[in-house]
Amino acid sequence: MTSITCIDLLRHGEVTGGQRFRGSTDHPMTERGWTQMWAAVKKDGPHWNRIVASPLTRCAAFARALGERFSIPYVLDARFREMHFGAWEGCSAAELMATDGQALVRFWEDPAKHTPPGAEPLSCFEARVLDAWREVIAEYAGEIVLLITHGGVIRVILRHVLHYP
Repeated sequence: MTSITCIDLLRHGEVTGGQRFRGSTDHPMTERGWTQMWAAVKKDGPHWNRIVASPLTRCAAFARALGERFSIPYVLDARFREMHFGAWEGCSAAELMATDGQALVRFWEDPAKHTPPGAEPLSCFEARVLDAWREVIAEYAGEIVLLITHGGVIRVILRHVLHYP
C-alpha cells in the first residue's frame, strides 16, 4: 500500500516594490503581504506536519514565523526559488514594453523558446522544480506538507500534475 502525500501550495503575499519580474531578487513582503499570508493559513488552521519553502525572504520569513508559532518543522529548499529572469530582474512589464516590447511579447507567447537575456532557461527551471517536487513527495510520504513558494513554481507544478503541455 502506498502512502499518500498531500501538499498544499501557497504563494507568498504582496512584495515591496510593486509587480515586477523579481525572480531571484530577494525583496521582503509588505505589511499587506503578511496579512494576506496569515489570512490564507487561518482559513484551514495549522494542520500540516511540515513546511517546505523557498529560501527567498518573501517565502522563508513566513515559513519561519508559521513554523515557530505552531511548532511545525520547516525546511528551506533552494530548488523552489522563482525562475531567475536575468537582465529583466527587477523590471516591470511596463518598463520592458517601453524598452523591448517584442522580446516581452515573445516570452509571454512561448517562454520555452524566448528566454530573457541572461535568464534561467525554462527547461532548467522546470527540471529543478520538478526534481524538488518529486523529492518532497517521496521524503514526506504520508504527511501533509505546506509548500510556500512563488507563482512561477506553482505554475510549473500545476502544469505537471494536471498534465498540461
